This record gives sequence, C-alpha cells and structure tokens, in this order.
Amino acid sequence: MPDLQFVLFVSALCTSNLETLNIPAELRTVVFDRCWALVSTRPPPTNPKERVLDFREGTELTLEACVSTIRSLFSSAGVTTLTWDHPVSDPSRESSPAAKPLIERFGQLYPEPPDIVDPGSTGSERA
Repeated sequence: MPDLQFVLFVSALCTSNLETLNIPAELRTVVFDRCWALVSTRPPPTNPKERVLDFREGTELTLEACVSTIRSLFSSAGVTTLTWDHPVSDPSRESSPAAKPLIERFGQLYPEPPDIVDPGSTGSERA
C-alpha cells in the first residue's frame, strides 16, 4: 500500500469508533495526535468530525515521518496487524454520473458469489 494511503487509512481507523479494532483507544489517540503534530501547527481538534489529516500542504518528508511514527507506535505496542469486524454499510451518497460506468465495470469483474445449493436439500434451503 502506498505511504499516503497507509497513513490516511490508519488515521481513519484510529479516529473511527470501531469497537472491534484491535488498537486500544489510548493508542488510537496517540497515533492521530502525533501525526497531526507533523502536519499542523494547531492543536489536534477535539471534534471527532474534524480529526482528519490534510496532506495538501505537506511534503514527502512529512509523509515519511507519519509512516515512521505509526509503525514505531504500533511496534512498541506489539501491533503487527490491524484487524476489525464491521459489517458492510450502505453507500453514504449517490455515485456521480461519471463514476457509474466504472462501478458497473467493477461489478462485472467481481460479480456476487453464486448461491450454492446443497445437492441433498429440498431446494428451499441454502448451504
């Protein structure tokens, strides 16, 4: 995973309220706050909706420092893999008309798995 995606993904998980994420709440806060300190001169926001990292003004060095910070904090805490269990949610907004052909193509590449029927069943049960 590219560094920018890694940092944004981890920071999003750390600011989420996922109860099943294998990162303790205290460590989540530390990860975000330390990365925030690398990209901003202001204190970290307290409003959960504002706790988003913005790299538009950052440099490659800033990004590398965030990656290093995350890996160091996780390593110190013994975290080698991020895991969580969260059901798939419905889309929060409608896709743009320009994106719909791409979404349809993805649907063709990765169709829904077929229903598998147990040969010994009466046909009304699913395996």
